[in-house]
Amino acid sequence: MAYFVWADDMVIDNGPIDSDHQMLIEQVNQLHTATQAGRGQEIVGQLLDTLIRSTIDHIQREEQFMARIKYPRLTEHQAGHENFVSKLRELQGKFTSGSITVAAQLSTLLRDWLSLHIRRYDKDIFHFMQRQERTKRSR
Repeated sequence: MAYFVWADDMVIDNGPIDSDHQMLIEQVNQLHTATQAGRGQEIVGQLLDTLIRSTIDHIQREEQFMARIKYPRLTEHQAGHENFVSKLRELQGKFTSGSITVAAQLSTLLRDWLSLHIRRYDKDIFHFMQRQERTKRSR
């Protein structure tokens, strides 16, 4: 069974944002599987590089999307994104310094952050879009 499973309550746009989230979840599961097999330390460096690039690309797409729909909490959402990327870079620095606990820390950080961020903060984008759609239909 996967460490972190995509669920219907995580759907935001049935498009690129969800695809990005699913890819990040897949990477979390790859890391967890490798860690469980005693290979986490082997793959964490390369995975961190990939995750940071993927996360930054995703954040740019998501923030452009939020700007396009005039999402009112964009600035606070951006702060959450910046904090997360900072934590990823911090773990990357620990890995580079030789820490042997980075794989487990990264696995937990990703699972917890993605679950909370998607289900709370990104889901608010979904609800905002629904309200906009209802307003358009009622005119």
